[in-house]
Amino acid sequence: MFVKAVADPFANLTRLVERHAPQALTVVGVGPDTAVTLLITMGDHPERLGTEASFAALCGVSPVERSPGSRQYRRLNRGGDRQADAALHRIVQTRLRFDPGTQNYYERRIKEGKTRREIVRCLKRYAAREVFHLVMPTQP
Repeated sequence: MFVKAVADPFANLTRLVERHAPQALTVVGVGPDTAVTLLITMGDHPERLGTEASFAALCGVSPVERSPGSRQYRRLNRGGDRQADAALHRIVQTRLRFDPGTQNYYERRIKEGKTRREIVRCLKRYAAREVFHLVMPTQP
């Protein structure tokens, strides 16, 4: 009976990310699996995404106005790539757990009267903006 040695699955993903967007792995909360998911979402032609807003819409984290009465608020877009949305959610949850800057932001927004859902929506949009600028190829 032969037993094959199982290679670390993240080693291949890490190598791919280091080849295409090594700066993405330096961000808090972004691991190889998350970076690969977001790179796949951008596709073979990232130049088709003109702005970070179009990337956020593609990921399903663009804000949509939802104001039924006197209270105005936004919700996340229900469309978009669900895997990319899940990747951004993992980034936000990791930052809420380990990043002091994100924890301070969360506490400040709670004191302002925001709900956890609203805060996570804002953090997802911020994470999409940050990842877009890291992964997008620089233009001359």
